Amino acid sequence: MGQNLKWRALLYGAVILVALVYLLPTFITVPAWWEKYLPSDKISLGLDLQGGMHLILEVDTEKALENTLERNVADIEDLLYTNKIPFDHVKRISRTAIELAVVDPGAKDRVKQLLENNVPSLKPEKIDEAGETVTFTLAVNDIEARQIKKAATEQALETIRNRVDQFGVAEPSIQLHGEDQIVIQLPGIKDPKRAIELIGKTALLEFKLVNEEANVDEALKGNLPPDSEILYQRDVNPKTGEVKRIPYVLKKRTLLTGDRLVKAQVQIDNRFNEPYVALEFDSRGAKIFERITEKNIKKRLAIILDNNVYSAPVIQDKISGGHAQITGRFTMEEARDLAIVLRAGSLPAPVKILEKRTVGPSLGQDSIRQGIRAMIIGSIAVIIFMIIYYRLSGIVANIAMALNILLLLAALAGFGATLTVPGLAGIALTIGMAVDANVLIYERIREEMRYGKTVKASIDTGYSRAFLTILDSNVTTIIAAIFLLQFGTGPVKGFAITLTIGLIANMFTAVAVTRLIFDYFVIKRRIKTLSI
Repeated sequence: MGQNLKWRALLYGAVILVALVYLLPTFITVPAWWEKYLPSDKISLGLDLQGGMHLILEVDTEKALENTLERNVADIEDLLYTNKIPFDHVKRISRTAIELAVVDPGAKDRVKQLLENNVPSLKPEKIDEAGETVTFTLAVNDIEARQIKKAATEQALETIRNRVDQFGVAEPSIQLHGEDQIVIQLPGIKDPKRAIELIGKTALLEFKLVNEEANVDEALKGNLPPDSEILYQRDVNPKTGEVKRIPYVLKKRTLLTGDRLVKAQVQIDNRFNEPYVALEFDSRGAKIFERITEKNIKKRLAIILDNNVYSAPVIQDKISGGHAQITGRFTMEEARDLAIVLRAGSLPAPVKILEKRTVGPSLGQDSIRQGIRAMIIGSIAVIIFMIIYYRLSGIVANIAMALNILLLLAALAGFGATLTVPGLAGIALTIGMAVDANVLIYERIREEMRYGKTVKASIDTGYSRAFLTILDSNVTTIIAAIFLLQFGTGPVKGFAITLTIGLIANMFTAVAVTRLIFDYFVIKRRIKTLSI
């Protein structure tokens, strides 16, 4: 029995030591060797405790559908070029349909087969034959359209998550809400304005030809050529800070988009000592870019990001290798942010901010102080009650309660969970349930002692009979907390996290640790009476 007691003490001591190792970095500055060999993550505080920003975004899924069709247009053109099939045009004629005109009637069946194998989401809705031209009308059905919209929202979620990760926000919360909304929480954010610009930027990179034949002044007066559009370049005078908007008449047709991008990084122009963003496309994008530059030598190719022209250089020669660059008198921070959004990928569609809330750090500090004050007052009240009512045994229960909080906080640090104001409420509830478990045990022990049993027999019976009741109440509450954790959001999830961890720790501290202490006094100290 004594040997068993020793091994239990060593095991429980090891658990408590590990908890202290995980918890210490939260409260003290650990040395460099600690960070190298031991856990050094701190408890992460939620938005409501350390301040930050709360956003609700809505994804324009209709625009995502249009963008998908525009990419299909480029893919079909590339397919026809590769297979040497002559065609007059490929263009989007509605939100869900594309028109393809092939000028070789004998290629009709071949085109149908190529489309079926390479663009299965588009189904031939109508095929018209007039002279030497075969016109296909390709459409996306309702089921496929819904899938595209759903995929767009999920892709937007992942893209925003990648951007936030590269931005360097600790413990962000990014979740889907409904069919087309995304909820974002950024605790401890220092520059909310920059974060919003980075998150909300669609980062749709497009390459379009400048309409060289169009007169800009006439276009601005309303005489815009067909299949053209006016976009502007923002030009900032570095000396005066004056901002000019330079208009361009561009062909609407998008020749290449950023979805073919594999690399975007900031580099410095040696001539002007200014940063720019160097781009590199994948193999297919490189082929498309090479063909674009080969066919349009001496023409201007506009590089556009989110409908803003960054530059419109003249194509001097065919460009192989899939390399391009975006210039625009950037600051280093602007160039770095642009590279981030391009690396993380463009959003599949624009997003609109439906709700924006900023929580100041002072409010978070007030929440911490009030929450901790409530916990301390509640804990002191419980400690006093347990000592008055259960005497020395009450001190044992209080030790277990303190260990419960220690293990709970250590688990938060170890698992990287976030502590929130509702999480503090979960800790307070855990304290109550920890004491409740000991009350059940102590009342059973008292009952057995009234029957005249020895101290050891009373303790053995009290623990064995109360254990099933404690297990039942804790397990049922843990199940409820897991459901809250799974399906809840925000404050509900914060409450569920601390409650779940606290209840699991409670099974160890309120039952195992207190039993070890009682066994020590009964077996080693051989006490004859119990202060309970």
